[in-house]
Amino acid sequence: MIEALEQLDKDVFVYLNNMHSPFWDAVMVFVSEKLVWIPFYVGLIGYLIWRYRRQSIPMLLLVVIAIGLADFIASGLMKPYFMRLRPCHDPTLSELINIVEGCGGKYGFISSHAANTFALAVFFNLILSDRYLIFKVVLVAWAVVVTYSRIYLGVHFPADVMLGALLGAVLAFIASLVYRHSIKRYSYFRG
Repeated sequence: MIEALEQLDKDVFVYLNNMHSPFWDAVMVFVSEKLVWIPFYVGLIGYLIWRYRRQSIPMLLLVVIAIGLADFIASGLMKPYFMRLRPCHDPTLSELINIVEGCGGKYGFISSHAANTFALAVFFNLILSDRYLIFKVVLVAWAVVVTYSRIYLGVHFPADVMLGALLGAVLAFIASLVYRHSIKRYSYFRG
């Protein structure tokens, strides 16, 4: 059963990874680069502080904790424990895949890019009101594109990114519960 799931994961990976063009190669490299998103994060932090004042303190603290835990669990615990080779390091796939730019570390299960982006996107989807529907949709679309870019670039299998996204979403859910509790319990954060 596990072998069949691994083969399905490889087959889906090869199919998705082989949809290449020079234009999309450049886009996916750009999207996958962590430092590219610094202006976005700075703008988001600035907006949250301006809009939510004191409420932004637990909001920002908890999203940072969720992302930090997602990254630590994905890269610090899961990758060394499972030691599943990235597709770009898998010798059985070397002639079948497109590696656009570099390969990264040896192991890829689970994707920290997926865990981190979904932790951020799901957290804000859970705590912000429906007035921010467009922003919420943009955050989820951003997380999906960053996550897909990892398959496109040849550095993660679909299972790597799906389980990374699930990890990020679960941690975001827990962080959102703590956020709602802190807003209800501590009047300092409501004003």
